[in-house]
Amino acid sequence: MAEALIIRRLSKAYVAGKPVLRDIDVDIAAEDITAIIGPSGTGKSTLIRCINRLVEPTSGEILFEGRDLARVHGSALRHARRQIGMVFQEYNLVERLTVMENLLSGRLGYVTPWNAWRRRFPPEDIASAQALLETVGLTGFANRRADALSGGQRQRVGIARAVMQKPRLLLADEPTSSLDPKTSVEIMQLLADIARSHRIPVLINMHDVSLARRFADRILGMEGGRIVFDGAPGALSDAILKQIYGGEDWLH
Repeated sequence: MAEALIIRRLSKAYVAGKPVLRDIDVDIAAEDITAIIGPSGTGKSTLIRCINRLVEPTSGEILFEGRDLARVHGSALRHARRQIGMVFQEYNLVERLTVMENLLSGRLGYVTPWNAWRRRFPPEDIASAQALLETVGLTGFANRRADALSGGQRQRVGIARAVMQKPRLLLADEPTSSLDPKTSVEIMQLLADIARSHRIPVLINMHDVSLARRFADRILGMEGGRIVFDGAPGALSDAILKQIYGGEDWLH
């Protein structure tokens, strides 16, 4: 299977001499759901955010669509970011705007600044947004303000907004950590369904090992800024989890 993303020798240090990421080498397949697990502070979010340059890498390559994302700037970076959808832990919606307006913000990179300021979008974008509202289970919510939604509903809007970009890669940074267990399963199922129906590779940073095992095609386990496990969910043994997280009392 072709790769959607190729990462080579990626490192990040927020403080000189104290790397958070240490020479990450990984290929992300074009249609898989890949989950990144590991303890807090091990670099999972930093890895996700380096890919779309919300965090500046210290060194290394991030190869996507024929470009090294670690080295592009200006209009080239903006163009690359159009192709990469992002789902955030805290949703990152514009609270005072409606659900429909939040979804259409996923198309801002494709309209002129004047039309963006006036919130004027082509009819096909509005039709796509309406269809996505149905897909994510929010039919009838188009004119509801974002600040009137529950956490699960907000995350559904966040997912739909990311898909509105028509991305070639979807990143999700702890998309279920603010949600209850039932809603977390629903959100992961939604991400999995969208990934497969739209054939979008998804890279998800998450804490919940059981959700990773249930929904991912592949799991990357991180510890100390390095990838220490790369394999299928069924290969994630208790011994490997102990290596990733340390200790063993929490396993049972």
